[in-house]
Amino acid sequence: MPPRKREYDEDDVRIRPGRSSRPRTRTRPKHDDAVEALVIAVDRGRYGCVPLDAPDSPVITAMRARELGRKSVVVGDRVAVVGDVSGSAGALARIVRISERTSALRRTADDDDTTPEGRLERVVVANADQLVIVSALADPPPRTGFIDRCLVAAYDADIEPLLCLTKADLAGPEAVLDYYTELDLPYVLVQPDSDLDDVRQRLAGQISVLVGHSGVGKSTLVNRLVPDALRAVGAVSAVGKGRHTSTSAVALRLPVVGRSRKDPGWIIDTPGIRSFGLAHVSAESLLHGFPDLIEGTLEDQPNCGHTADIDCRLDAWVAEGKADPRRLASYRRLLASRSGEHDARDTPAEDDLPA
Repeated sequence: MPPRKREYDEDDVRIRPGRSSRPRTRTRPKHDDAVEALVIAVDRGRYGCVPLDAPDSPVITAMRARELGRKSVVVGDRVAVVGDVSGSAGALARIVRISERTSALRRTADDDDTTPEGRLERVVVANADQLVIVSALADPPPRTGFIDRCLVAAYDADIEPLLCLTKADLAGPEAVLDYYTELDLPYVLVQPDSDLDDVRQRLAGQISVLVGHSGVGKSTLVNRLVPDALRAVGAVSAVGKGRHTSTSAVALRLPVVGRSRKDPGWIIDTPGIRSFGLAHVSAESLLHGFPDLIEGTLEDQPNCGHTADIDCRLDAWVAEGKADPRRLASYRRLLASRSGEHDARDTPAEDDLPA
């Protein structure tokens, strides 16, 4: 008797999935062996990092792992790095995680958020503890408009400001300190022959961002604080295949002084930042940089724009001697620049204090 032919049903049908239909797993490697590191330089998709537990180790060159997606990595970020973390020439590691930031110093190229430049918001530095605003007391004279902008950016980012007044051998600090007397703003004085002990004490254990206009002595200060700064920057430049990083933020480790075991801290030099566009800061938040004016706004009418062409309580507040009229004028210039009326960032005649 001939064998019966087998009858097939749908249970016998097996379909091999195509390339595009294969299920993808969402499970990501844990990277338990990753090295926790600090990003000290960024250049064209390459990141210079140093281990957090060995900051004097050779700089690790790393790239961002694809799994991070569009997450940005900036100087000051704390990251997890895997791969070749030896820091040897030609070695390349991968950044696989970015820790949550404790602070983010932001800026825009423009004040007006209706412009493309104003809408382009950048995180300049992550996890900074303080913003060191470097200003000369003479040659060039202090520019309070720039300092006010930096204060707004610092308070908005929840970073402590520190005013560093250079060229103290040419002029006294009285005019600047009088302008900021109501803020109780911490400051240090620097002269060409000063020992910088006060400055180092303020920087110890901190990640500090240095900003300042050309000619105020910021580069000189950096070189005095880190005697081998040029060599250190040169080593970091290898991240960008030899290009000097003078236009990019660079974190430099402060040297240990004497036999001190205290963490000397880091300074982040920002040669490319000479002003802060504040389009990312709301008009209300601009007052963070003018705490001496806040109480005067409490009695103001609802929705007051605090401009000079309306009945604003701030005018009476200043007339009663409760605030410096120059501070109100600076606040209103920032408000005006946000509305596109004018930009006072680079008008020294309005901002300079007498030497």
